[in-house]
Amino acid sequence: MSDLDYDLPAEAIAQTPIEPRDAARLLVDRGDGAPPDHRRVRDLPDLLQPGDLMVVNDTRVIPARLHLQRATGGAVEVLLLEQRDAEGRSWEALVRPSRKLKVGEVVTHGDLAVELGPRLDDDGVREVRLLVDGDPLVALADHGSAPLPPYITAPLTDPERYQTVYATRPASAAAPTAGLHLTPEVLGRLDATGVGMARVELVVGLDTFRPVAVEDPDEHVMHTEAYHVAPEVLEQCRATRAAGGRVVAVGTTSTRALESAAVRGPSGRTDLFIRRPYDWQVVDVMLTNFHLPRTTLLLMIDAFVGPRWRRLYETALVEHYRFLSFGDAMLLDRRA
Repeated sequence: MSDLDYDLPAEAIAQTPIEPRDAARLLVDRGDGAPPDHRRVRDLPDLLQPGDLMVVNDTRVIPARLHLQRATGGAVEVLLLEQRDAEGRSWEALVRPSRKLKVGEVVTHGDLAVELGPRLDDDGVREVRLLVDGDPLVALADHGSAPLPPYITAPLTDPERYQTVYATRPASAAAPTAGLHLTPEVLGRLDATGVGMARVELVVGLDTFRPVAVEDPDEHVMHTEAYHVAPEVLEQCRATRAAGGRVVAVGTTSTRALESAAVRGPSGRTDLFIRRPYDWQVVDVMLTNFHLPRTTLLLMIDAFVGPRWRRLYETALVEHYRFLSFGDAMLLDRRA
């Protein structure tokens, strides 16, 4: 993992989303033999080609961060990670401080009560149950807040800026952030250019963004995430490539969903860990943000474009691109 390390200055981490969304800068990969281009996300219709297919992850972020209290008055934070039942009452959650809390203890905020279940791992993840009347998602909307990553410390004034404009089913604990840059105007121009659009779902969980704690990536255990790729979408991808077009995945989560569907079927749970050497099945081009060092996301980028990711990141830092969730983006072509 030391090969996937780099120096990320605090001032390079974007704290607020840029306005408008498509004003984000876009570093365009031109391959090993050429310097990258510097564009804007609004230029995407000029960079993709008629016959390409853009694939987005349309999962919606739930207001998953809950600030609760014990009966003794102590503060408890519950970050909902993934739904465990059809009703949305049982969840896998990161609870802090987990070790002090007993199984069966109930913590509250107003009329929202959460019963704490058993620990699921040694990192503070537990089963929890929402004790609410009516729709649990309504209760979360009333009492929860956007689950921003810990490196974002500025307040988010508009929660919709942590949602993509095409988000549908509330499910994820984090946004598929590459899609935050897209606007209805950009999508409309892409359509007019002859670029198709397809939707997949990967429920983004905490493990996607955690740094890898071991030096040897082969020793890292990926947690599973739920995904769904309709069979017709996978067939659309195959037909696009057969006709000479490219499959353009918006973000690492869309990439992981598509590659999982190709090797494991259209839906289920995936622990697919993409790293070199990897035999790419579906994705040709990726729109993605800049990622933290020593993460599975950066391993995926390394598998996609090889060691030139380091030159691209170095260029981005020198040119003052904004990094991570609210930052700028890259357009990568693995065949360049």
